[in-house]
Amino acid sequence: MTIERIPWDQYFMAQAVLLSLRSTCTRLEVGATIVRDKRIIAGGYNGSVSGDVHCIDEDCYVVDGHCIRTIHAEMNALLQCAKLGIATDQAEVYVTHFPCLHCTKALLQAGIKKIHYLKDYRNDPYAVELISQVGASAHQVHLESKYFAKLQLGEDAAVLPEE
Repeated sequence: MTIERIPWDQYFMAQAVLLSLRSTCTRLEVGATIVRDKRIIAGGYNGSVSGDVHCIDEDCYVVDGHCIRTIHAEMNALLQCAKLGIATDQAEVYVTHFPCLHCTKALLQAGIKKIHYLKDYRNDPYAVELISQVGASAHQVHLESKYFAKLQLGEDAAVLPEE
């Protein structure tokens, strides 16, 4: 009997979705997973600078329609790599929402060659153009429920046996 394993794009995108659950942003929960050679090298979610207050606790700090307190998930993942000295050249990113223009530029400058995203979100035309212009690619991933059907999540789920 052959058991079908979850494809890599489904697996890594699921990791980004899981990361988004840690978001402290009340406007949009975003998660990002950076992958190189089929190995996760970093993850991030949108939230405040470490040590600052969080939007979930004190509301967003909005200036010109943008929360300036929040660091985007993609930036947090890239900054984790920078902080730990992990190379991102030729890596891929899996992100729950299409990256904003600033995150797209940072991802491309860091050497990310493939941007996988789950949901369209204000896809900036210049970001789309830049991705193509530098020889990178963007690919929308659609999570398939058949790979997650056997998970028993929720209040009734027993992740670990009771002791």
